[in-house]
Amino acid sequence: MIEYDFVVVGGGSAGFAGARSAAALGLKTAVIEGAGELGGLCILRGCMPSKALLESAKRFRAIRNAAKFGLSAGTPSFDPGAIIARKRSLIAEFAGYRGAQLQNGPFDLLRGTAEFTGPHSMTVQLADGADVLLRAKSILIATGSAQSVPPIPGLSEATPLTSDDLLDRESIPDSLIVLGGGPVALEMASYCRAFGAGVTIIQRSPQILRGTDRDCAEALADGLRQDGIKVVTGTKLLRVEVSGTKKRVFYLKDGAEAAATGSEILNALGRHAMIPTGLPVRLQDGKIEVNLSQQTSLPHIFAAGDVCSPLEVVHVAIQQGEVAARNAARLLSASREPLESMDYRLNLFAVFTEPGFACVGASENELSTSEIPFATARYPFDDHGKSLVMGETHGFVKLIAHARSGEILGASIVGPEAAELIHEIVVAMRFHATAADLASIPHYHPTLSEIWTYPAEELAITK
Repeated sequence: MIEYDFVVVGGGSAGFAGARSAAALGLKTAVIEGAGELGGLCILRGCMPSKALLESAKRFRAIRNAAKFGLSAGTPSFDPGAIIARKRSLIAEFAGYRGAQLQNGPFDLLRGTAEFTGPHSMTVQLADGADVLLRAKSILIATGSAQSVPPIPGLSEATPLTSDDLLDRESIPDSLIVLGGGPVALEMASYCRAFGAGVTIIQRSPQILRGTDRDCAEALADGLRQDGIKVVTGTKLLRVEVSGTKKRVFYLKDGAEAAATGSEILNALGRHAMIPTGLPVRLQDGKIEVNLSQQTSLPHIFAAGDVCSPLEVVHVAIQQGEVAARNAARLLSASREPLESMDYRLNLFAVFTEPGFACVGASENELSTSEIPFATARYPFDDHGKSLVMGETHGFVKLIAHARSGEILGASIVGPEAAELIHEIVVAMRFHATAADLASIPHYHPTLSEIWTYPAEELAITK
């Protein structure tokens, strides 16, 4: 049996961050990762490949709209195979770099599958069939998530695509039915629509991006509709039927049955946590239950990333992994220093559609159910100089501030470069800036960024 101070199960973003941090703190560390390609969900099948494809889609849209800017680009065309080849090349580079970090890191890398045999022990079945017994003083579970397949009659028989399939498919479907209204659903819908696919989004909740403010969700849905995507919300999925080369999704909307027809179906109805076999900790709603210190129901076992997180985004997974490692080191050193806690105040989120969406901090939905007094101000892109010049006029920015102190509590964007623009508010909130502080900061004209000064000025005046 091999003994370690800190064993990480899972070599994705959360696991790598935790292992690197633990090793830097002097803990004898091991990472257990399966026999497949190294890199984790974000690099291999999530953030990076999807954004590579969406960048091609964005540039193709710009070429199609060249005449609006007095330019001629002839008859635009695209090569799906070349788009995927570029994506594969980029991902191979990213994954190769991460693989080298894991293989040559200051920790041991074991390629295999872990099965817990006790609170501190596990068996790792290696790729060659051999078993290795490990004992760990502390453990980090960072095994991520996998695509869920909901029990909709006929869905499995219709062989729906997953985002993994679309991200490596060398052709664009003629028509696509997207089941779900989360970020993966919307981004893949936007990607396929850019290259001419007929796209229908069917969302069970009353709005896309469930949990976000209704005005933002509706503005984004309107923008997607203007791009030619059909968006149907507030549905109940009934069944799926296949007829020849066509697939039909039947759903209930406002009490009446309706159907969408397409050549392909994308299942984007969510993911489920991948729980290691025998893990002796408490679960909640299918995920590992953790506190703000990333501890599970057994204090020496930590979890990070999609397997436990309320926010399935990579920068949060990295933070969770690092917090878990630092807290494990404190426990092992018998330090009286209090454990570090995750801070979800900034709660950053973005969707890379056209138009885009991003938000940070508290939403109006959340604040309306709290006792915090707040004020809100919005400003539209169709009255903003730089966005008019760019021809990107759909949407708005929204700023939320404490009604008495003026401190910025949250912000949202629907519109151009949303994922970039939101970071100005992230920085402001990180340092507890007020709306008046933001309004007083010089902004170059004309820029997209200066749009934030208008709601900031309104809130500074009305505070």
